[in-house]
Amino acid sequence: MREASSPSLIDHDPTLSIPRLLAARLERSPDGTLVERKQGLGGTWTKVSTRTFVDQVNALAKGLVARGVEVGDRVSIMSRTRYEWTLLDFAVWAAGGVPVPVYETSSAEQIRWILADAGVRLAVVETTAHAAATASVRESLPDLDDVLVIDEGGLEALREAGERVDDEEVERRSAAADMADLATIIYTSGTTGSPKGVELTHGNFVSLSLEGVAGLADVVARPTSRTLLFMPLAHVFARFIEVLCVASGAVIGHTPDTKNLLADLGTFRPTFILAVPRVFEKVYNSAEQKAASGVKQRLFRWAARASIAYSRALDAPDGAPAALRAQHALADRLVLHRLRAALGGAAEFAVSGGAPLGERLGHFYRGLGLRVLEGYGLTETTAPTAVNLPARTKIGTVGPPFPGTSVRIADDGEIEIAGPHVFRGYRGNPAATADALVDGWFRTGDLGSLDDDGYLTITGRKKEIIVTAGGKNVAPAVLEDRLRAHPLVSQVVVVGDGRPFIGALVTLDAEMLPGWLGSHGLPAMDPAAASRSHAVLAALDRAVERANEAVSRAESIRKIHVLPSDFTEANGYLTPSLKVKRALVLTDFGTEIDNLYTR
Repeated sequence: MREASSPSLIDHDPTLSIPRLLAARLERSPDGTLVERKQGLGGTWTKVSTRTFVDQVNALAKGLVARGVEVGDRVSIMSRTRYEWTLLDFAVWAAGGVPVPVYETSSAEQIRWILADAGVRLAVVETTAHAAATASVRESLPDLDDVLVIDEGGLEALREAGERVDDEEVERRSAAADMADLATIIYTSGTTGSPKGVELTHGNFVSLSLEGVAGLADVVARPTSRTLLFMPLAHVFARFIEVLCVASGAVIGHTPDTKNLLADLGTFRPTFILAVPRVFEKVYNSAEQKAASGVKQRLFRWAARASIAYSRALDAPDGAPAALRAQHALADRLVLHRLRAALGGAAEFAVSGGAPLGERLGHFYRGLGLRVLEGYGLTETTAPTAVNLPARTKIGTVGPPFPGTSVRIADDGEIEIAGPHVFRGYRGNPAATADALVDGWFRTGDLGSLDDDGYLTITGRKKEIIVTAGGKNVAPAVLEDRLRAHPLVSQVVVVGDGRPFIGALVTLDAEMLPGWLGSHGLPAMDPAAASRSHAVLAALDRAVERANEAVSRAESIRKIHVLPSDFTEANGYLTPSLKVKRALVLTDFGTEIDNLYTR
């Protein structure tokens, strides 16, 4: 069993909590900017000082007390990523409560499950539509006392209710929390059944945040550090960053609508960006598509190759040769600087997690001047448990263990994790907890390997390993990630368990399709028609050939079936964190899979 550990960089104080991190920020920099807030489309960014933020948090916390929220009570938050989300999060903590995030895209049944399982007392939602969905299952929620709607003056009502509560009550509750207390319950995506409630403590967040401040100071703790949150705050990754920025001194912004993401990046100008690989794929594919065809497209592709080659050469003992440096400089002048500007112009780092990024994109962005620090973590590890470092990045890996963390590889290849950031258990599910936590180690269900320097590489999911009829074990993630890199492709599900060869179900990217068709001289068509187009299928066959270069012939994709519509949250095939519900796809598209092997 191979193991790697990174030493802790902090002194552990059992009395610390998330409210104490905010109090420490207030003491250090009361008039410094904690948040920049944008109100309305096209509005400017307004600075919110730490003192103002804390005052607003305390006003809401007093309102929660007035509404009957007791220490340990659960308060759900269902909203897009906006300033009020962060404000509510810290207000619930200040009142001694436990925030329970709910994805704003959740169905009524998902809302019912989470609120019932967590025993939520007060639900805060963003819109009247969210309130209606909650109301439709209210009879199944005996613990739920009330629902507040942000867009209908819910927070103003809380502030008014709190005017009759003494400040000392909130101060007492904030001071009472320590590292061992429950901080939040985050429900897993539920790719294989009902979501499980992951119980994370104040200690999980505090220890990981302080280790992050110490270990990634060049990214998150410079005087100029700032980040724009656009990932859902219902996801553990964005939630951890929210707490980390309070501890590090960085400035936070929020954007609730990814349709405005590029415009908001341009005006907010973050120094570090947090995203899932799909965002980086979209930026690259959109830039290639905008180059259209002919000379512009050839120029973009040449610049992309120069960027990748230059980045790869940086890892060589002698670095990039002079001719390549000159080529890269020209590519930067002609093409690459525009992509940097599209990301705001000030971003030096991007932290990528949630799925493998892929070596090609990692090198492309580093050549662009944006160092992508690919990392790995789960809800059960409060987000990152391994991450590449600015001083030493190995593209294609997810880096060494986070400071204070140990990672080991079991005999069957499963990744196991230990450290103060590992969750305390699944809510109300001792059997699942006992199965996941063994002798202080969390069994992740992911497969990986450690190199001689302790850098971790993810190779797949233990439950997703495909065994072909010939006995070949195939991890689908490598093929799926490479095939998704094609601009036409939205989602890929590799199949072949017990079959004679590997196949794949593919869906098309409706946003990228029109531009791709136009640049290839093809008429406009919808995804259903494109799934039958000879030209589209030929392009996908070529993409499959390129994806297969990463694996042996026995592991390669021999046939694909292009589905007429995409996997989405709305049709139930994607989780809110955009993971494919593989088991459901395999069941519902069984006929299409069978046809791969009978035709």
